[in-house]
Amino acid sequence: NEEEIVRLHCDSWPSSWIRGHRVSPPQNFTGYESIKQQYSPQIPEYFNFAEDVLDVWAEKEKKGEKGSNPAFWWVNDRKQEVRWSFEELGFHSRRLANVLSGACGLNQQDRVFLVLPRVPEWWLVNVACLRTGTVLLPGTSQLTARDILHRLQTSGARCVITDESLAPLLDAVASQCSSLQHKILVSPTKREGWKNFGDLVRNASSDHECVKTRSDDPMTIFFTSGTTGSPKMTQHSHSSYGIGLTVNGRYWLDLTERDVLWNTSDTGWAKSAWSSVYAPWIQGACVFIHHMPRFDSHTVLETLSSYPISTFCTAPTAYRMLVQEDMSRYFNLQHCLCAGEPINPEVMEKWRSATGLDIYEGYGQTETVLIAGTFKGMKIKPGAFGKASPEYDVQVVDEAGNVLPRGVEGNLGIRVKPHKPFSLFTEYTGDPDRTAECYVGDFYLTGDRGVMDEDDYLWFVGRADDVILSAGYRIGPFEVENALIEHQAVAESAVVSSPDPIRGEVVKAFVVLTAEYKSQDQDQLKKELQMYVKKVTAPYKYPRKVEFVEQLPKTVSGKIRRVELRNKEWGRS
Repeated sequence: NEEEIVRLHCDSWPSSWIRGHRVSPPQNFTGYESIKQQYSPQIPEYFNFAEDVLDVWAEKEKKGEKGSNPAFWWVNDRKQEVRWSFEELGFHSRRLANVLSGACGLNQQDRVFLVLPRVPEWWLVNVACLRTGTVLLPGTSQLTARDILHRLQTSGARCVITDESLAPLLDAVASQCSSLQHKILVSPTKREGWKNFGDLVRNASSDHECVKTRSDDPMTIFFTSGTTGSPKMTQHSHSSYGIGLTVNGRYWLDLTERDVLWNTSDTGWAKSAWSSVYAPWIQGACVFIHHMPRFDSHTVLETLSSYPISTFCTAPTAYRMLVQEDMSRYFNLQHCLCAGEPINPEVMEKWRSATGLDIYEGYGQTETVLIAGTFKGMKIKPGAFGKASPEYDVQVVDEAGNVLPRGVEGNLGIRVKPHKPFSLFTEYTGDPDRTAECYVGDFYLTGDRGVMDEDDYLWFVGRADDVILSAGYRIGPFEVENALIEHQAVAESAVVSSPDPIRGEVVKAFVVLTAEYKSQDQDQLKKELQMYVKKVTAPYKYPRKVEFVEQLPKTVSGKIRRVELRNKEWGRS
């Protein structure tokens, strides 16, 4: 098998063609079993990522013990560039740390609400908050005034940092936020009632002593939405991400200081912390960012062919869009990954045919680090998202937390007894009831349904609330979507439940057609797609309802919002 090939040859071969496609051997391990043997994190009493990781890389730069790759490389559509070494990142972030603790008077564990697009200042705020021990609360630029009000009131944030596009929304709700004392604007222009980011940093000293933070002190809080209730405040400690994401950077991303990683995630989501801050910088790799106003397939491919990007991580939706473009140009890529939602095997095959590279899938949540994934050297089973990360004991369990036999569908869970993994979130801050609801027996439940096969591979069925129950059958939306996307008429699809007087609910597919099929007879095309799904999967899973749409609703990070489609079908707001 491929793991055996890699284990035998990884010390002696460059990237090469294996079985018709290009395989890069692992750089930090020899195979999946070796990862489990190697991984043994030590959690000190005190830990601060800025001092214990970033400043260590800066010191290596000074001594000539690190290569010439920058720590941070930012470009935009106007061909502007920013490159920082670890030493320069330290210089700028210490200045901003003095702004937070000096001009703003923030104390350790005060909360900072940050809403910026992919601009360099976002990374500086991340590091400055680490240096000052303030707790970072990132948010996406697509927040509404109501969203902002909820986050400020719930978190009690004392400081907000944003740009001129969001400033008016902040001003509209600021009077209702008694804790908010400082508003910092990232803009070349001034705004009444706001401190200017550039002015503050220019006038600040670069001498700053990093505060001492305990490993279990709060470091960041992400607002995560559930299917019911308001967004939860998911709290992580300095070690849970700062040390826990080693498993992502060293093993799943397989980075070294020679690598340049481009992760396309929006700055408001945990995946940006995962793969645009902690995981790459743990390994001393370069974080590459292209600041695009919106995802554009042509720009992404042009960027991949113009810059020495070795590692690329994006959402399955993005890969679906990219494989519809001309993929003939040359890439420097060595390793491609995806996360956020399952990727269709059809898309993986199209990408591999065009680039010679496999896509390695990862599965995790805001509440965790990497839960499971496909690692270099492992056999890729299309449709499975790999094996458990060495950080967690992952099992499929029933509603009472009992481990289920292989091949039986159940809840994906992480064992938390007798020892809770340090990389699991601390709590849903201020919400002990919803925190407690995540735990059943000896397990933390992810809220996802899945199956573990005889080879320990995990297969995604759907979110617990996405699974369709039709006439006694349980149907996972992903397997129907996989069948649909194999048809040449389908660009992408989303499958949800729809009410039915006889069966209770049935499968409905929302389908985006490829350009050449948009003018065809739609009634005939519906029948053709239904027959096609019946042929390639169990007939009871076929979509009894099909609706053609121009686009699917998605989150900023590219995940399909099935909940929005499902609510529309069931008449829920």
